[in-house]
Amino acid sequence: PDVTINGKKIQLLRSQKATLIEILSGDADFVLQHADARSLLSLHGYQQVKACRIPSEKVTDLLDHIIQRGPEAAKGLLELLKEKDLQETFPRLDFIKHLQVNTSSSGRTKKKRRHEQQRENKLLNYQSSHLVNEKQLMTVARAIGKCWREIGRSALDVSSVKLEQIEEDHSLHVERVFAMLRYWQTCQRKKATAAHLHSLLSQGEWALPSESIDFLLRTD
Repeated sequence: PDVTINGKKIQLLRSQKATLIEILSGDADFVLQHADARSLLSLHGYQQVKACRIPSEKVTDLLDHIIQRGPEAAKGLLELLKEKDLQETFPRLDFIKHLQVNTSSSGRTKKKRRHEQQRENKLLNYQSSHLVNEKQLMTVARAIGKCWREIGRSALDVSSVKLEQIEEDHSLHVERVFAMLRYWQTCQRKKATAAHLHSLLSQGEWALPSESIDFLLRTD
């Protein structure tokens, strides 16, 4: 279960506390017995709540105890309050059925996760084909800055000796990076797909901005 949503169920219960005390005080013992039947209270908690003589205090203690027990108990009570027996005994409890846990932040997270999943699926779909071409390599080379050696060693698995050789052979930065990418392409052979290169360059501390390499996932 989502921890955030469960936490919000406690907040929801706490926000309706005053209203619930007013409604449930009409028959506090009835609510207590139903809550106990669902094991929403500990044995000690049940005895403590039962000992209260004033209905409003009994309901207050009941709610406090359940809130303190955590998300599962809070969820259990909210479900209990929607039950037919409770709804018939306390008609004013009807509002409980329409309460919604606010999951907007969770929704955004799911949307983001779905977007990432779509990108991963896209990458996997083209993993076996679409070998990277020189034009694409040059575009990537222009996107790679001063950390090109780190990218070469960590992401592309190019040896330090080879990187030093490339540095000696080429004076311009973009040519050095392009030569490094060409070397990777030669070593990878059939594995040198645009999608594979995209995958390598979008991970770790050296990850390039998605807008500079996402063109590698296009099929046109």
